[in-house]
Amino acid sequence: MERFVAPQFIDVEDKIIGPITTRQFVMIIIGGVIVFVANKLLDRMSFMLVAILTVIALVVFGFIKINGRNFYDFVKNLIEMIKRPRVRVWYKHITNAEIISQRKKENQREVRTDLTPSRKTILSSHLSELALIVDTGGRYKG
Repeated sequence: MERFVAPQFIDVEDKIIGPITTRQFVMIIIGGVIVFVANKLLDRMSFMLVAILTVIALVVFGFIKINGRNFYDFVKNLIEMIKRPRVRVWYKHITNAEIISQRKKENQREVRTDLTPSRKTILSSHLSELALIVDTGGRYKG
């Protein structure tokens, strides 16, 4: 039988430039393009506003982690939870007929037709007798 090496740490992204991953690098490129286009198309005040908002969004979505998960995963899970909550609580309403049938079953278990002792009684009495023999060092014969 052949043996294969199972890959470890498959959730770690590849680093391309120092500590920057491929996804972060692409986000930086897209942010740079947005800032460049805003510089060419907008006046100075609007450009500053767009540039600041773009840099803040880039830093938050590219570099901030919550509980070891990327921020965009957190936002994706938050939106999914708001749209479709997965907590389902089941409250079973018990009817009177179910209560009566359950009581009948319990009463039937208590009424026994044979008079032989149950296995549980035999085991517990035998166990207590063995415990007494061991405690007395074999002096009690039973």
